[in-house]
Amino acid sequence: MPASRRRIYSAETTPSSSIDEGTGASIYDSYAAKLDSDPTWAIMEGSRHFNENSAVFDALRGIARQLNLLAIPYAIVGGMALFRHGFRRFTEDVNILVSKEGLKRIHAELDDRGYVPPHRFSKNLRDTVHNVKIEFLLSGEFPGDGKPKPVAFPDPQDVNFLDDGIRYLNLPNLVELKLASGMTQPDRIKDLGDVQQLIQILNLGADFAVQLNPYVRDKYLELCQYGRKRYIMVWRNKWLTAGALSVEDMERALRDAADTLKSMRMDGVELSDAGGVSNDYAYLVTTDPVIAAKYDMVEKSEYWPEDDDPEVTP
Repeated sequence: MPASRRRIYSAETTPSSSIDEGTGASIYDSYAAKLDSDPTWAIMEGSRHFNENSAVFDALRGIARQLNLLAIPYAIVGGMALFRHGFRRFTEDVNILVSKEGLKRIHAELDDRGYVPPHRFSKNLRDTVHNVKIEFLLSGEFPGDGKPKPVAFPDPQDVNFLDDGIRYLNLPNLVELKLASGMTQPDRIKDLGDVQQLIQILNLGADFAVQLNPYVRDKYLELCQYGRKRYIMVWRNKWLTAGALSVEDMERALRDAADTLKSMRMDGVELSDAGGVSNDYAYLVTTDPVIAAKYDMVEKSEYWPEDDDPEVTP
């Protein structure tokens, strides 16, 4: 490497203090720093990200291509894995699960070939074209506080799926790792929020818990209880026979209502324990968006009661 472009490392400094001698610029957090320093550019980059055209997506495709060519087992985790599973949020780096052997090969093959470590002892790299951090997680280590626990980072070749040429961590393992992280490290509580978002977006239910390690199941079920969207129908008992002109009309209206309730019950719709049937109103609830659409139920957060409706709190 020419002396004018020689990197200067210091084992005693933070990653951001690795300096390119030719420019005096940080070689680690330049993408993140630009996001912080240029709000207008950051907004445009965010828009590109949700169209999958951001520097992070370009860096993801680049590193995946290199790992595929080298036949190194890997699985994309973190924000980019969330994105692929349906939770579309911005992230400023690429997180990759690899084995220790795989990481050694990555550094042996890619250092100074479009990727540079932030300092001498770092396991991570920076994409020198897009200035995006590539962060590696190692199979066998532990999420969250890093202490031994029943959930560990798995072997990437056992838990990945291929999508558009890139291998991502599968959903159960992604949820499991994020739960274990958020449960054991206070500053990683956002990982629990990520799981709650996945529960809502993917409409994950309690049955998903059987795919998770028992260590994290109770936390998942707790998030599931409060995380899934709830859809409601206000059932007005007092109006069932309002238009009846005869006993026969009343009988028909009540029979139709009973048939509808039976159908809803068979589809899993429940009577809310918060509403009951007081004041001739019943609050019927489901967390299944397909069933909600079938019976014209509305999301609880969007419900706007009519003037004669009681406050809806199911």
